[in-house]
Amino acid sequence: MIDSVLPPEVAAVSVFGDLSTLDGHGLFPAEEAKIAQSVPRRRAEFTTVRLCARRALGRLGLPPVPLVPGQRGAVEWPAGVTGSMTHCTGFRAAAVARFEVAASLGIDAEPNEPLPEGVLEVVALPRERAAIATLARQRPDVHWDRLLFSAKESVFKTWYPLTRRELDFTEAELQFDLGAGTFSARLLTPGPVVAGRRHGTFSGRWTAGRGFVLTAVVLPG
Repeated sequence: MIDSVLPPEVAAVSVFGDLSTLDGHGLFPAEEAKIAQSVPRRRAEFTTVRLCARRALGRLGLPPVPLVPGQRGAVEWPAGVTGSMTHCTGFRAAAVARFEVAASLGIDAEPNEPLPEGVLEVVALPRERAAIATLARQRPDVHWDRLLFSAKESVFKTWYPLTRRELDFTEAELQFDLGAGTFSARLLTPGPVVAGRRHGTFSGRWTAGRGFVLTAVVLPG
């Protein structure tokens, strides 16, 4: 399902539910140490999303490696590779690409349900709230507040590995294209510099189905 919002050059794997092992590989010791005190639910999602990531890396011809979360949950991917992982109740996914394909990427999955009360006012700018109200009348099957939240998560996951700085929800203004299934994020703070070029806008794709909303941003390499 995650493949539908990513270009074919990006290797992606998604599953509904949880896995315990993949091709004989479970967690590496460094990963085990990170979740030694975690409850079973957290352990299951942590394990499954990493098994997805290792399968995706395998599609690039790379061996399994430990993917240990660091600051803000960001992991160190193998040399020459960028990637992103996401999980929510009932769905896990990972996507990876070589640097010549993507300088950075971000994916996010959320349940297609309304955001908790009060969250939209924190994550959305006034123009975004007005825009998604219009979109909700056109596509009432999509919870646009949750989709906006997901898209901003994908933007942050793309931003952070390039800058190692926080990006507030209100520092990116999003616009959705209903027909094309795309969105653009205009950064309201200086964007990252990649290969001598400053990026002030990120472009992404979105989809909704099977009870989830999915978003992805791929910054070309």
